[in-house]
Amino acid sequence: MEKKFISIVLPIHNQADHVRGIIDSYVETLNRLPVEYELVLVLNGCRDQSADICRELSQRYKVIHLVETEKSGWGHAVRLGLMASKGHWVCYTNSARTPANDLSIFILYAIANPDSVIKANRKIRDSFRRRIGSLLYNIECRTLFDLSNWEVNGTPKIFPRKFEDLLHLEREDDLIDLEFNYRCKLNSYPMLEIPILSSKRHGGKSTTGLKSAVRLYWGAFKMWRRIKEIQPYEKHERQSTALAAASADLEKSA
Repeated sequence: MEKKFISIVLPIHNQADHVRGIIDSYVETLNRLPVEYELVLVLNGCRDQSADICRELSQRYKVIHLVETEKSGWGHAVRLGLMASKGHWVCYTNSARTPANDLSIFILYAIANPDSVIKANRKIRDSFRRRIGSLLYNIECRTLFDLSNWEVNGTPKIFPRKFEDLLHLEREDDLIDLEFNYRCKLNSYPMLEIPILSSKRHGGKSTTGLKSAVRLYWGAFKMWRRIKEIQPYEKHERQSTALAAASADLEKSA
């Protein structure tokens, strides 16, 4: 039987202190799975030695596909990775917080459930303030967008390539995960949300702070309001059009 092929998109931003160990562990673990794979490393706005290290790794591991951009940003990097992906399944995840064993578990879930979106529901073990902030954001998104899943930003996220709408996400910022979940709802894509304990960062510095959190809360509300204004909320095709337009409008005003 032909092995399925999965593209794993990994945005890399100023992770020189741990990226080598992470990629080594991914390759070692994924080589044991019954699947062919590629690691799409999206180097975005790196100001340390991350790019040099990843170029060196790409010479060692033929499964690595490098994408480089001067512009930094989670959404921007994810979009570039999705566009470069070639797999039957496509995955994207935060490499700074995703251990190799967790990634392999989610890939096995995808193999066993080939017609579903597989995503993480991370149980945050960080500070109380971070946990409260995450809870409030998820409640906001569930309420405004009528989502059934509990954790919007949780990664890994894996989906079959035939779910084409997920290959054409519009957001260039941290709201891309909200857009992902909303598009799943619009298209009635089946979703399995797998609970997992959130790991501490392998290294580097988180780009999520108070300012970015407020931007998430306000950005989610503006996206919802713009969708409501542009088109009636009930029609699927109109919602998709409205979502794309809302994303473009919000990017201009950001």
